Amino acid sequence: MSTAPTETLVGVGDRDGADASRHVPHLTASERGARGRAERAEIPRSAHAAFDPPGDRRDPVGLLEEQAETRVPELVPIRYGRMLVSPFAFFRGGAYLMAADLAGAPRTGLHVQLCGDAHLSNFGAYAAPDRRLVFSVNDFDETLPGPFEWDVKRLVASFAVAGRDRGFRAARRERINTAVTRAYRESLRQLATERNLDLWYARIDIEDIAGEFRAEASAKERKRFEANLAKARAKDSLKAFSKLTAIVDGEPRIVSDPPLVVPIEDLAGPDEADLVDDFVHGVIHSYRSTLPADRRRLLERYRYAHAARKVVGVGSVGTRAWIALMLGRDDADPLFLQLKEAEASVLEPFLGKSEFANHGERVVEGQRLMQSASDLMLGWLQVQRPDGPVRDFYVRQLWDAKGSAIVEAMTPGVMMTYAKLCGWTLARAHARSGDAIAIACYLGSGDVFDRALAAFAEAYADQNERDYDAIRHAVESGRIVAETGL
Repeated sequence: MSTAPTETLVGVGDRDGADASRHVPHLTASERGARGRAERAEIPRSAHAAFDPPGDRRDPVGLLEEQAETRVPELVPIRYGRMLVSPFAFFRGGAYLMAADLAGAPRTGLHVQLCGDAHLSNFGAYAAPDRRLVFSVNDFDETLPGPFEWDVKRLVASFAVAGRDRGFRAARRERINTAVTRAYRESLRQLATERNLDLWYARIDIEDIAGEFRAEASAKERKRFEANLAKARAKDSLKAFSKLTAIVDGEPRIVSDPPLVVPIEDLAGPDEADLVDDFVHGVIHSYRSTLPADRRRLLERYRYAHAARKVVGVGSVGTRAWIALMLGRDDADPLFLQLKEAEASVLEPFLGKSEFANHGERVVEGQRLMQSASDLMLGWLQVQRPDGPVRDFYVRQLWDAKGSAIVEAMTPGVMMTYAKLCGWTLARAHARSGDAIAIACYLGSGDVFDRALAAFAEAYADQNERDYDAIRHAVESGRIVAETGL
């Protein structure tokens, strides 16, 4: 979302999708299984163990600089600063680097809707429309169809990097890494036997996880889990309202906290208040048209009150992210929306362009395909400044009981449990969009694939540390600037 009030909205809801009338082949279960087994002849499961970066591998700092070209210049140093916190933080922001590396590796033809950035911190809890807390993949900025193993490799590698961050020994990390893929493989094989509707409805409710976790965890771990769960339940628009706003001249306003939170009028200029207000109303109206009819009716119950630019995440820092305060019946009835810029997926240079003309729609449709229950307010829009670039956005609730694992507090036992949970969750997400029978038959009943990816994960963790050192040296030499502590 640009700050210029003279922008106009274009192309809302337009899509360059596939012809809805195209013929969809329906193979038998045996034919689908044969397809999966045939893939083994082309790409043996053991082939996934290797990670041998070529001599002409792209400079990791150069790839990050390339990403920065389309981002808000004054926010890019914050991104670098957040990535410098640790090799694990660097890995979180390095999806483009890993996509470039995976592109040069053997790949299967078994495609699914990829998350595109399936590291362990992009899984977590959120409130489903029925208000029950569920657990799923919860970041889809890079979603795109592609080989199923790309997501699995990024997930397992994230556990290898996290295990090193926690100081776990190699043998312990290997067991955790193997557990991720084993959970994925075994879950996928089970899901492949289920009816389509049962597979589509399958989800993990937090209470189901909680019972199992409480039975296995120590008293200290249970206490931390309960506190984290309570924090997630309380993280809603009311909480955001109390934390992010103050009353100014009788009206609630988002409090300025530059550079992390900057009210829209501070960016647009003090003399453009009316134009800014008209512009934001137009943005909301445009977003409204992408919602189902019942959600449009719900949105109409709220009025726009204020907006601000807000820095979020690690890898996303520098993309344009806004928050909009909406008020319903009164000031005690807030709705905070987040409008987040959606650029081309980091996978597109290697897997081809999205079928969606609007990257906001790409994100929303990818999320709906991979999750059994998604944010009630998901939508998208597109804006353009005169003589400027077109920018796509997706919209969701800012806080909707969202919670994520506290990696820095994980013991080996907790990380093992979490590894199994993430493996199952990714398998379910992939089974919704891909051929679960073919993938299950490719994976097989043995542990060949599990051991291969565990080896890959450690090799890639080595590369991640080398790349982390490269960006650290780039900062020390003055090639790039990093802002820490923000």
